[in-house]
Amino acid sequence: MNHDPRRTKILATLGPATDAPGVLDDLVRAGVNVVRLNFSHGTPEHHAARVAAVREAATRQGREVGILADLQGPKIRIEKFEEDKVLLRTGQEFTLVCRADAPLGDSTQVGVSYLGLVDDVHAGDTLLLDDGLMAVQVIAVEADRIRTRVLTDGALSNRKGLNRLGGGLSLGALTDQDKLHIQIAAGLGVDFIAVSFCRSAADMDEARALARAAGSDAFLVAKIERAEAIENLVEITIASDVVMVARGDLGVEIGDAELPGLQKKIIRTALENNRVVITATQMLQSMVDNPIPTRAEVLDVANSVIDGTDAVMLSAETASGNYPVKAVEAMVRICLGAERQFDHDTDFEKAPRNLQAADQAIAMASMFLAEHIKVRAIIALTESGGTARYLSRFRSSVPIYGLSRHDGARRRMAMIRDVFPIHYDSQGQATREAARGAIRQLFEAGALAEGDSVMITSGDHMELHGATNTLRLLKVGPAGRAEGLGEL
Repeated sequence: MNHDPRRTKILATLGPATDAPGVLDDLVRAGVNVVRLNFSHGTPEHHAARVAAVREAATRQGREVGILADLQGPKIRIEKFEEDKVLLRTGQEFTLVCRADAPLGDSTQVGVSYLGLVDDVHAGDTLLLDDGLMAVQVIAVEADRIRTRVLTDGALSNRKGLNRLGGGLSLGALTDQDKLHIQIAAGLGVDFIAVSFCRSAADMDEARALARAAGSDAFLVAKIERAEAIENLVEITIASDVVMVARGDLGVEIGDAELPGLQKKIIRTALENNRVVITATQMLQSMVDNPIPTRAEVLDVANSVIDGTDAVMLSAETASGNYPVKAVEAMVRICLGAERQFDHDTDFEKAPRNLQAADQAIAMASMFLAEHIKVRAIIALTESGGTARYLSRFRSSVPIYGLSRHDGARRRMAMIRDVFPIHYDSQGQATREAARGAIRQLFEAGALAEGDSVMITSGDHMELHGATNTLRLLKVGPAGRAEGLGEL
């Protein structure tokens, strides 16, 4: 076991580049903690094959690797052109046709996938195409046609995305296809389900209800990529287990100048509400084609780590890039370098005062002690992983070992910064016996040494979720024997 492990977690998107023989094993070996299945592409059979391959690679290497299913969501796209691509010039008129039987597009018009767009836009609105590379301004809305004037030259090709500057489009977060994909994801046993373009807590509640009805206990991830989501950020965060700073569409809707400040706000809001946070999109984009990142990309990733993100995500870099393994290796280097600069001085004055449960209070007490007395590690004996998550919200230099007998709990903990999930079966054990066994296991793995002090959190009833109510300060004795347990 690594004695100086990386704290920040790495997500890698799977795709054609990771399907090549040996690549997935290399990614896991390089340090991937969670993989992402992009449900915008591929068939259920493709996803099932990749899930099986990930589980096998993780088992071979003795690693806990989570799987995230990313729903497509209601991405608005233009339809197809007769010749696949057109060239638009600044000042020319261009019409969006909101009709199911719209003809194939040309240099004067093209259909759109969202027929309700005519009700959501008005003269003067700016619409952004192809992730903001092109812009048009609405001149008039006439029946099922939106007349626009082109603001930027450029080539426009089939099925490119469309956003309204400032947000405000009314379509819901979960399409019928997404609802079907939630059932498929549940059947595959994924550990995280990401909801694209969520607008409110109700969107997350609906997704959670559908996942639970399908038998999934996956964590729900809210992708923050709409202007409306920023307005409802706190309620969305509370309704989710994880939030993702989805910088692509968010940057298009709110403008790139606002993005850095909002990224910091989203990370801060997640931590304040005991939620996990992912930073995503174009983090090492140049590595799609090049074997090393740019200095700007290095600084971008490092700043996310210093701001406190739990995880950083690779998209095209691993899914379709030329250097998927090198991209993960670069991410590992950058995270380790940034973590050395991280300020671990926790401000407990800002800690929540109205704690909801005993396990939250135990976590806060543990981290306060960890800041004021020297301990080698915090060990959380946990059923669901909840205590480990609460512990991790107080950024500390002390590693947190999340010991659980549940595969799903360990894989969900694989997303959480500072937490290292380990298989440990405490079923049927008294708290004293479980504590002794946990310390011995970590000692034998090389994570603890004789003379180390550790804190251990557990519950009087070891097999109940949310039952953590005990905190002990213990010492590692000869041969990994736990000392200080005589009072139990």
